[in-house]
Amino acid sequence: MRLLSTILSLALAADAVVASGWFSKAAYNKWHETELERWLSDHDIPYPTPADRRDLEDLIQKNWDSYAVSPYKNWDTDKLTSYLSSKGVETKDSAKSSKDALVSQVANAWYETEDKAQTAWTGVQDWILDTWTDSALKAFADKHDIPVPQPRTRDTLLQKIRSNYETVAKKAGETASYPGDWLYDTWSESDLKEWLDTHGFPAPQVTERNRLISLVRRNSRLAYLKMQDQQASASASASAAYAALTDKIIDAWGESQLKEFCDKNGINVPQGSKVNELRALVRKNRAQILGDNLSASATNAFGAATSKAGNQWAKATDDATLAAQDAFNTVVDAWSASRLKAYLDARGVPVPQGSKVDELRALVRRNSHKAAHPYTAWTWDDLSYEHLKNYLVNSGNDAAKKVGESSSATRDDLVEAAQSAYSSASSAGGGSYASATSYLSQATDAAKNSAFDTWSESELKAYLDSYGVPVPQGSTINELRAKARQQATYFKYGTTNPASTAFAKIGENVKGVYQWVLDQIQSGSEAVKQKAGDAKEEL
Repeated sequence: MRLLSTILSLALAADAVVASGWFSKAAYNKWHETELERWLSDHDIPYPTPADRRDLEDLIQKNWDSYAVSPYKNWDTDKLTSYLSSKGVETKDSAKSSKDALVSQVANAWYETEDKAQTAWTGVQDWILDTWTDSALKAFADKHDIPVPQPRTRDTLLQKIRSNYETVAKKAGETASYPGDWLYDTWSESDLKEWLDTHGFPAPQVTERNRLISLVRRNSRLAYLKMQDQQASASASASAAYAALTDKIIDAWGESQLKEFCDKNGINVPQGSKVNELRALVRKNRAQILGDNLSASATNAFGAATSKAGNQWAKATDDATLAAQDAFNTVVDAWSASRLKAYLDARGVPVPQGSKVDELRALVRRNSHKAAHPYTAWTWDDLSYEHLKNYLVNSGNDAAKKVGESSSATRDDLVEAAQSAYSSASSAGGGSYASATSYLSQATDAAKNSAFDTWSESELKAYLDSYGVPVPQGSTINELRAKARQQATYFKYGTTNPASTAFAKIGENVKGVYQWVLDQIQSGSEAVKQKAGDAKEEL
């Protein structure tokens, strides 16, 4: 027996050495040339065409670490600091820290090790589907005739699709290691943008489907890591809560408290169960939760712990998405007909002649995840007085220049003239249109962090009035700016605010769940204290 054990140990050690040598080779060394080109395109890295395989691999090798292994190396200081804060790392002196110091801190608190990041790209099907919604998984299974037994649970869907992943790719004549657009052929443009919205990756104002797919594919690993981190945190908290649910607390609870706890935590209670049987059920469930956490997924442990409370990960995600949609709907309910039409116009959505306000709102809601075109007449809508004048004076359009040079021109006059000049340039094309889009690109980039900062009170009120948004009496100028930014964000991006991701909302939801579990335990503790007090009095 000892000899067999030794042989097995040596075999496992040999396997580990072989595996280590195999995994040390970068995943992309086995990719098809089209996959190499796809990865470079996804990450906006220019490459020569035509290029031989060696050139492509060399280019990826130079950029692999900064994009695939340690993507935070490309982050700015604000994003680095935000990540550290989310991980509970002290950042009060971050303003004085160099970017290199922040990168080093993030590296120490990153989601995964470099080795794990390297090996992740050798089996994309094992994780890339995890951030998909249930409906997206079902649509993929149906599209590719993948049999999934009823009930079609999420775990079953994932298992069946993963096992058929390469078969589907081969049948379509596609590669599977760094998947092409075929993986998303059941997704609409709105589905793609919604995924980006939900996972906190601001979607640029583009309409090209292939670009949206590129962004989803490029960010899928980071979205998966963020999701796993949230799940692990939720599972740990649920497990900690159950670990605190001692036998003394269970023994102190009466029948009504035990039944309530079982009900809240999704524990099935057979009809007619006695108090001792209820206590046994709670203990059994506690053991399963604390035990499953070692071997099962974080999702299962967390979901089993408090499923009745409605805090499984999928539901938390759905809740956050619904909350974002509700917030957008509430904002849209206040918009004027002209602003609703402008929203649709910026997205190329045709508006039927004679549409009523309610019909326009319904159209806007249906297109809440549709990406706007990066440059339209409406892009001038929230630019500053100074930017508008500069464009008009240098536009090459005589009528526009005249308005730009006028000292009496209001901001509304400037916006109208800029929109008119842009429409003319767009129709004419050529140099005038290129000049207009170039100016817009520079102006919008410069104004990202300072939109509305230089606007007067009257300009802010007029802007809000264009949305049909009432201004409360006595509002301060900072409150007006905040309202203007909110409206502009919804107008540009639809349901999501790039600065406040759905993950933040999910985090808030999960924190509430932890508190609920702890409250249950606390009530048990109070019962223990009460029981101890009663016993003391009897003495």
